Amino acid sequence: MKKLTLLFSLLLLFSFTCKKRNITIFMIGDSTMANKTTPTDHPMERGWGMMLHEFFTSDVSIENHAVNGRSTKSFRDEGRWTIVFNKIKKGDYVFIQFGHNDEKPDTLLHTDPETSFKFNLARYINETRQRGGIPVLFTSIARRTFNSDGTLRDTHRRYIGAALEVANEFHVTCIDLNSATNKLLLSLGDEPSKALYMWIKSDSTNSEPRKDNTHLNVAGARAVAQIAADSISIKIPLLKKYLLNKK
Repeated sequence: MKKLTLLFSLLLLFSFTCKKRNITIFMIGDSTMANKTTPTDHPMERGWGMMLHEFFTSDVSIENHAVNGRSTKSFRDEGRWTIVFNKIKKGDYVFIQFGHNDEKPDTLLHTDPETSFKFNLARYINETRQRGGIPVLFTSIARRTFNSDGTLRDTHRRYIGAALEVANEFHVTCIDLNSATNKLLLSLGDEPSKALYMWIKSDSTNSEPRKDNTHLNVAGARAVAQIAADSISIKIPLLKKYLLNKK
């Protein structure tokens, strides 16, 4: 009887220790990725990271630490990266998307695409790897800025190329959301593409209309999250099995 009890205890301990640990995806970035508090004045605004959980099984936990208005510089300066860094475990992922605010002239935000922007991305990559995590770079989503001839104006300039170069130099998977969202916007056209962004007419809950070509609404955030999930299924095989709709 004692032997059976011991055997049962050992089996229970074995099953507990061998239980698969959930993978965590940490997200760091700006407002286009961030969770929104859905204020009453603009309850439809979303970041694409807020919708990403819809595409994964419960085996993956998503911690979205992206915050409105942050750059590669300010995210670290404010201590936000330290919080994420201390949580990373071996096999976790860190999704990194910056650029929208790095290009602003504000000294608290601005980085140079050829120097400090690249340096900051490299630090995030190296420190993620120090913790046993897997870094993944994402280029900034496109702004909805159509020219009169129906083409899109490039508002991110060298920041997209700089991110791609860092990914290549440090052998990091890079998901080019900028290119993908450019294609999406061009396929829809100027007027129809407003349905993805925060273009809001004045109504009972919004005293002023909003014409926002940077921030996404629910439909836009879900569309970008779908693009991200599709790219993950191709570029990150270890995560593909956790996607609900595999390609």
